[in-house]
Amino acid sequence: MQLDLPEIIDFLTTHLGDGGVIRDPASVERYTVDWAGNRRGDPLVVARPRTTHEVATIVAFCHRNVIRVVAQGGHTGLVGGALPDTDHPELMISLERLNRVRSLDPLNLTMAVDAGCILQQIKDTAEAEECFFPLSLGAQGSCQIGGNISTNAGGLNVLRYGMMRQLVLGLEVVLPDGRIWNGMKALHKDNSGYDLKQLFIGAEGTLGIVTGAVLKLSPRPSMSRTALLALPSIEAALELYDQARRHCCDLLSAFELIPRACLELAFEAAPQTPDPFDTAYPVYVLLDITASGPVDLDSLVEQLFEAGLSSGQVLDGVLAGSESQANQLWKIRELMVEGQQRRGEHLRTDISLPISSIAEFFADASHRMATLSPESTVIAYGHVGDGNLHFNVLPPALPLEDQKALLQRLETALFELVERFDGSISAEHGIGRTKQRPYWATLSDTEKELLTGIKHLFDPQQLMAVGRILPEIPENE
Repeated sequence: MQLDLPEIIDFLTTHLGDGGVIRDPASVERYTVDWAGNRRGDPLVVARPRTTHEVATIVAFCHRNVIRVVAQGGHTGLVGGALPDTDHPELMISLERLNRVRSLDPLNLTMAVDAGCILQQIKDTAEAEECFFPLSLGAQGSCQIGGNISTNAGGLNVLRYGMMRQLVLGLEVVLPDGRIWNGMKALHKDNSGYDLKQLFIGAEGTLGIVTGAVLKLSPRPSMSRTALLALPSIEAALELYDQARRHCCDLLSAFELIPRACLELAFEAAPQTPDPFDTAYPVYVLLDITASGPVDLDSLVEQLFEAGLSSGQVLDGVLAGSESQANQLWKIRELMVEGQQRRGEHLRTDISLPISSIAEFFADASHRMATLSPESTVIAYGHVGDGNLHFNVLPPALPLEDQKALLQRLETALFELVERFDGSISAEHGIGRTKQRPYWATLSDTEKELLTGIKHLFDPQQLMAVGRILPEIPENE
């Protein structure tokens, strides 16, 4: 770094104003700790631009002066991608003030937004115009759309609407040298050569900073039905999914697998939460069916339930009779995550598998974890319809260093099993820094050459989100 800190702060203050620069330790604190609370970073300074032009001005300045940069959205990621590095000074660019809804076209079913818009804000704006933006995450009240795009977020509705990658029609990106690429087209079909925007979706800020997006909307569903079904096994849940997918077709928007141990965590986090059933069952499925037209959803759910009862796939069930009851069922799903968080440090993974392999993997992985650590507790749940499992492990009480070593061994064994099943170690959270090494180890030499070539093309000085997804490449290579 050629400039000293006062010179950097002076430049930022001149171009952003006093409110655009955060430098005192008390104010910087909230930018330095991740959502889980177990990882910290140390930014050089926090810049808060209001416009794409201001982002470009900062990035160009950093490019000229060889200053590393990391962008941060709502700070709800789980892989350390937006945390500033503690070993190499990084200027953090927070996009929280870049938060305008630029336009909404109900006929074209598109919305143009700034990257700092909160996901809930986007969903509410769409709904006011009888439209629907389907991305649904537990952190939607605080996560930003730019972060959702940069990590290719998934969530609960992937089964019907796809990942973030399928919901972006256009992008605006500040490149590592400060140039602005304007790809803000609201076209549903565009087959003109390379699709540049796809390079930035899921790139986690390593190729540029997303500052704007054109999002694909859908008609707002006019009706929905939510049901929680009790089942005897994981295998039964997969059989039921097969029936539900064929029976309900594209009306099925969510199909969540929840073993009993996960439900217990929800009740632990909120003891006042009632158990929807009088009996504890081994496995549960939480499903949503939605429609925008005259469809008898009650009949669809009842037929599915009755078929499941007669085949033995379903043991019991609860159908939400109102929106508030549906929200209460989904609240249990959210409380599971809170219950895990209260247990302290644990193995948190985000894997994906072929749907047909989920039951076998679940059994093999559970056995492997029990063999390596009999006192640990497996907490595994997920979005069955897209093959995404959050296979987490709560370790026993141990000295901190011993616990970290155990979690590392468990993760290594689990990821080896994922590779054997031709799965992925990251389904929707991204790679960031925490998964960078295991991700890199799974790649072929050809894949490594292609990925590092793309990075070098966009960011030859290696200043953008260094160490995320890809390892830092030594200068002599």
